[in-house]
This record gives sequence, structure tokens and C-alpha cells, in this order.
Amino acid sequence: MDKFENEVAAADALHEKYESLRKEISKVIVGQDEVVRLVISSFFCHAHSLLVGVPGLAKTLLINTVASAMNLKFNRIQFTPDLMPSDIIGAETLDKDRNFKFIKGPIFNNIILADEINRTPPKTQAALLESMQEKNVTVAGETYPLPDPFFVLATQNPIEQEGTYPLPEAQLDRFMFNINLDYPSYEDELNIVKSSGQAIDTVNAVMNAEEILYFQKLVDKVPVTDNVIEFAVKLVQGTRPNTEKSFEITDEYLEWGAGPRASQFLIKGAKCNALLNGKYSPDIEDVKAVAIPVLRHRLVKNFKADAEGMTIEEIIHKLIQKVESN
Repeated sequence: MDKFENEVAAADALHEKYESLRKEISKVIVGQDEVVRLVISSFFCHAHSLLVGVPGLAKTLLINTVASAMNLKFNRIQFTPDLMPSDIIGAETLDKDRNFKFIKGPIFNNIILADEINRTPPKTQAALLESMQEKNVTVAGETYPLPDPFFVLATQNPIEQEGTYPLPEAQLDRFMFNINLDYPSYEDELNIVKSSGQAIDTVNAVMNAEEILYFQKLVDKVPVTDNVIEFAVKLVQGTRPNTEKSFEITDEYLEWGAGPRASQFLIKGAKCNALLNGKYSPDIEDVKAVAIPVLRHRLVKNFKADAEGMTIEEIIHKLIQKVESN
């Protein structure tokens, strides 16, 4: 799609599209600006995200609204203990001529909302996570490509943990962002309640799949200076306890640190964050802007951190300060 004369013009167009997306989404979603920014960023980074929040925070409405604004096909899958892999990817059935025919499952959409992904057994979780990695599914030896673009937004309830199957760290690592949905502010909740029962404004599509694929390639091309890359790598290496690059707080409070994929996601997220804010190249502030959602689910606290009430977010903030001062 050679609709832009050069990459600078394309970067300007991405910034304009982002502002249009925010405007359309705000017709339905009140507040949650940071969440909206991270969800849109994950799309332009061609990555998946994990949304963590208590019930009733409009997670499904948010994703459905984003899908409408981006003109993408959306499907929600409610994960339950009895959900089978075939309920996600589809299965072969016999047609009237007694020939096997593959019936596609709900995963064959652009955006999948995997609601409460930790409520289904690991075998069913794996069916989804394999699709996230490979971008296709294999049934009876036949491979079927998934639509492009393809995104998985999985949700977890942080409070109710009975009857759940938590995602292992290796599977969590496939999600670029861990996005926390918090309660709305007093003003936002007032607006939500006042608008209850009123007709919802129509969300207009301001993008399409072709443009999203183009902007994904644009994000990959964004130049990054060495000092920004060095900052990201030092931050990630600083999360690994009892290593040459670890800090005192790392050895004291962390059991496990982040792997190289975190460094890659920090830079990719920083590139996208810069473009969304009208810049042509990321700086250290852009890395810091995505550090918590990128690292939050990749660090494992030890017993001492839990005993002292130290949160992962506090540890990441302190690590950022250590890297800046060294």
C-alpha cells in the first residue's frame, strides 16, 4: 500500500489515525485512556495482550469498540472448565456425502477475546497459545492459516482464583503487555452512570486491516538510537537475580527475571509509543512508558517481597531509577 510518499508522512498518518481511534472509542468507553493506548499499541506491534481486572469494567465492550473502530472481525470466547480445544479451533465433521469437512471455530477472526483464560485446563489453553505463536491451526494433518491481522486479548480476574488454572510463566511470556484495568475515577463513574440506558453513539470505522498491516511494518522500520537500546537491555538484565548485571533490589526481592523477549518488546513498544505521540524515533521516556506492562508478568517475586508487601510495579520503578543512575 504505497499511499504515503515517505515514511515521515506515514508516521504522521499513524499519529492522526490514533487520534481518530481515540475519539471514536471515547464515544462508548469513558476514561481508561492508558488501557486504550496499550491495546491499540499491541495491535500496531502485531502482539497479544493480557487484560487483568475485576468483572464489570467493560473489558468486552472495550475490545468490541476497538474492533469496530478498526473495522476488524471480533469474537468472544468464554473460557470454562469444560471448554475443549475443538471449541476454539474447530473440528472435522462428516458431511452428507460422508466426507470429512473442517468446520472453523471462533478463533478464525481478527480479534479474539479469551475471557477468563485461566478458567480452562492447560490442554485447552495450549490450543489458543499455539495459535498465537504459529498464526495457524493444524487439524488432522491439515494446516489452516488464521486471518491477518490476528490478535488475542485474554482476560483474568485477579480476585477469584478458586477453580482456575494459572498460565505458566513460559505461556505468559507470549503476551506483549499485561494491562491492568482499574476502577474508574469518581468523575468517570459519574459519567458512566449518567449515560446508562441512553443510546450508544455509533462507532465509525477509521481504519481497515490493510492499513493496520502497513502500520505494523512501519513500526518495525522506526530507527532507534544505541542509548535507548542499551537502556532497555540494561533494565531487562537488571531484573535477573544473582547475575553480573543485577541490582541489590533484584537479588533481594526477585526469584526470576525477564528473558530477551522482554528487551525486544520494550523496544518495539517504545517505537510504537513514539509514533502514537507524533515522534519519529523513541527515546528513553518511551521505553519507560511501556516498561511496567511489558515486565509486570515476566518477573516473579520471592517470599521476602510478598512478606514485605512489595509489588511488582514498585520493584520495576526502583529498577528504572537504578538504570538511570548508573
